[in-house]
Amino acid sequence: MLDYVFLVVGFALLIKGADFFVDGSASVARKLRIPGMIIGMTIVAMGTSAPECAVSVAAALKGSNTMAISNVVGSNIFNLMVVCGACAAFAPLPVKESTMKQEFPLSILAAVLLWVIGNQSMLIGRTDGLILLGVFAVFLVWMVMEAKKARNQAGEEEIAALKGWQCLLYIIVGLGAIVAGGDFVVDSASAIAASFGLSPTLIGLTIVAFGTSLPELVTSLVAARKGETDMALGNVIGSNIFNILLVLGIAGAVSPMEVLMENLIDDIILIGMSAVVWMFAWRRKQISRFHGVLMLAMYAGYMGYICTR
Repeated sequence: MLDYVFLVVGFALLIKGADFFVDGSASVARKLRIPGMIIGMTIVAMGTSAPECAVSVAAALKGSNTMAISNVVGSNIFNLMVVCGACAAFAPLPVKESTMKQEFPLSILAAVLLWVIGNQSMLIGRTDGLILLGVFAVFLVWMVMEAKKARNQAGEEEIAALKGWQCLLYIIVGLGAIVAGGDFVVDSASAIAASFGLSPTLIGLTIVAFGTSLPELVTSLVAARKGETDMALGNVIGSNIFNILLVLGIAGAVSPMEVLMENLIDDIILIGMSAVVWMFAWRRKQISRFHGVLMLAMYAGYMGYICTR
């Protein structure tokens, strides 16, 4: 019974911790006059991806390496099809041409890179982890350059945000809750999986992936409701890039991870779904309500597949 209690407590800490972290980090970004898409792809994406990072690194340290990979791939599929789909079903998501030509293809390339690395030796070793981190560093430098360019083009008006000490407090408290929550989730989810005879891969793709993606879902829905569609879409794309390059990069550098054939199949599904959503956006320069409902239906089909395979 305690395992279920710790699982709920862990998720609560992850969600609330990510909420504080996003509020504090986004306030800092807004003070620097950084536009919504870049905020979504960097500060907000990093904050909402912190649960995946905490869970996957904790899983790697505890030897639950298959859960680490499953959590990332499962979270990315959830982010794309459920978070983005729910936002589009709520309000159509306009997609800028630059996003379709740059950020979206980059998220697909990250998934392809994961498949290539995993398929070579069925292992994400320390060298592979460093390669992923190196690609992430290049991505981060590019984002910083884009932010500087946008800031130079922006006006001098400062957007209302938290005070400096409040930002720092929110970030510290948020990160602390995220780390503690990630530890609770890994321990309790592994115990529950063992008690039901379920594989860590299935638990990582379902319960843990859903729980660690809740911050992305809540953040993007709130952003879409407030008309910040750039931030909502940027959060999804940025989080998916962060999860593969940063989260698995750190986890692989900490402890080599075995790649199962199921992981490769799920990654191919992620690549395919990403290509489909990209085509949706490319045709009409937006993800419509119909597309959003269709994406949710596709995810339901995927859930049925992984629960019966």
